[in-house]
Amino acid sequence: MTTASNHTNQTSPSELHGTFPTYPDIPSDRPWLESYERYGLASSIEKPADDTSLLEVFERNFARYGNRDAYICMGSSLSYRDLDTRSRQIAAYLQSLGLKVGDKVAVMMPNVLQYPVVALGVLRAGMILVNVNPLYTSRELEHQLHDSGAKAIFIIENFAKTFEEVKDKGDVKHVVVCSMGDMLGMVKGLVINTVVRHIKKMVPSYSLPNSISFKKALESASAHQYKRPELDQSHVALLQYTGGTTGVAKGAMLTHGNLVANMLQIEAVMKAAFGEATSGEVILTALPLYHVFSFMVCGMYSMYEGCTGLLIPNPRDLDGLIKEMGKYKPAYIPSVNTLFNGLVHHEKFKELDFSNLKASIGGGMSVLPSVAKAWHEATGLPIVEGYGLSETSPVVSFNPMNISEFTAKIGVPAPDTDVILIDDDGNEMPIGERGEICVKGPQVMVGYQNRPEATKESFTENGYFKTGDIGILDEKGFIKIVDRKKDMILVSGFNVYPNEIEEAMTQHPAVLEVGAIGVSSDDRGEDPKIFVVKKKGANVTEKELLEFGKKQLTGYKRPRIVEFVDELPKSNVGKVLRKELRKMEGLE
Repeated sequence: MTTASNHTNQTSPSELHGTFPTYPDIPSDRPWLESYERYGLASSIEKPADDTSLLEVFERNFARYGNRDAYICMGSSLSYRDLDTRSRQIAAYLQSLGLKVGDKVAVMMPNVLQYPVVALGVLRAGMILVNVNPLYTSRELEHQLHDSGAKAIFIIENFAKTFEEVKDKGDVKHVVVCSMGDMLGMVKGLVINTVVRHIKKMVPSYSLPNSISFKKALESASAHQYKRPELDQSHVALLQYTGGTTGVAKGAMLTHGNLVANMLQIEAVMKAAFGEATSGEVILTALPLYHVFSFMVCGMYSMYEGCTGLLIPNPRDLDGLIKEMGKYKPAYIPSVNTLFNGLVHHEKFKELDFSNLKASIGGGMSVLPSVAKAWHEATGLPIVEGYGLSETSPVVSFNPMNISEFTAKIGVPAPDTDVILIDDDGNEMPIGERGEICVKGPQVMVGYQNRPEATKESFTENGYFKTGDIGILDEKGFIKIVDRKKDMILVSGFNVYPNEIEEAMTQHPAVLEVGAIGVSSDDRGEDPKIFVVKKKGANVTEKELLEFGKKQLTGYKRPRIVEFVDELPKSNVGKVLRKELRKMEGLE
């Protein structure tokens, strides 16, 4: 066993957070380099010039793709040319308010056409986009507004009441309220807004007297008034808040260089499998764009390749989602385990035509083998998993897109990305041994907003970002996630990983979903407890599951307590919130 610093460049955290993204020198003995050759993957990307920003990327896209559909939502489309014009209008509007380069602008809306218009408008103005989960409570929203220092907010009217209830709105002086139908055309927009407001009653009464409407903001400034700022790789583009599943949400500062690099890393992966065939295809955008996985893969990368993003405002409406999939036949389906699972258990899903499907991309959380098997049987293609975090723009690793089977691994590191696994003392672990996954690459954030200590603590002395995820690296350079470091259950001195329990127990034919935590035990320190959601119409007892666990897991790993629940608490992207399960037990 060697220390982490023996194999790597000596880079201090302060150097890591310098002017430009870090492109590490990858040691020649890294096992994944041979896998790159096997799958035809590039080991590095063409490094952008220092003065490159997302603005150059957007302008290239608009010139290249013109009248091609950039996004479709509820039957209405937005071309690249229209996206260019409208985003410049939003940028000009923000500039007309007196906001400057580097000011923060919060965006709180689901997947509607207004989102890419506003997001690109903020970035083109040289301001920092602050993605906000629309499902936040007023308390959570208040925290994010204060922490980010946002000076303006774009919010969909369905959640305007939440903003109104925020007692201290911090630095927010400008509020723009959007309606669902704002960009769907006059007649359809009116119908949609009427249904949303008056029939489905999805807009609670609110009062924001100093706000203006999205349409008014759009019309108040001409695209010709837009003044293009001078930006480079070092400018912060995105303040992406962590999920907060292990504590207070922190804002990861991602630069233009971070996002451009990750876009090019994804391109390298996709091109190795599909060549130029990616361009012009439909990407299912059911995951919310305010989440970093969807923001990059379905937003930034999709636009870079000239794809069409099929926006789904409410992915929980599986009937509506499947109908849209049937109509537009997406070639790429980025999703999470929860949604994959929901779709394959829906009777209408199997009726879809999958002849145009090129890849199903799993991210955000581990895909369970049982779900992957059902998906492969239904679609004819495996789920290809990748891995990333808010702090890494997000993609760290990926499985080659042309694999024939589900691997249950998160793949090999992206081009120009170095990964090491370390123990609690910072020692680098050899192949086959568990350790915390640590990452160095051009996609790694410059730090957390307002949290220098947390930033320092999240990096090793030699500049690797500590993910908090426990993994194993195999001899071919593929990584398997074992679990979150903080979710570990300690049974009689043995480490038990909840993911392993959950994977094993979902093999039972009556079980739909499982969440596992540790609960106090006088005998063993902690006992594994599972929360189980049964499949519709299925019948199974606690005793039966405990007996099944004995067959699936060694003694100290098997669950000792079973609780049946109607649903598991989940984050906005479908991660099971073990923190909430522990709260239910009075443990937090």
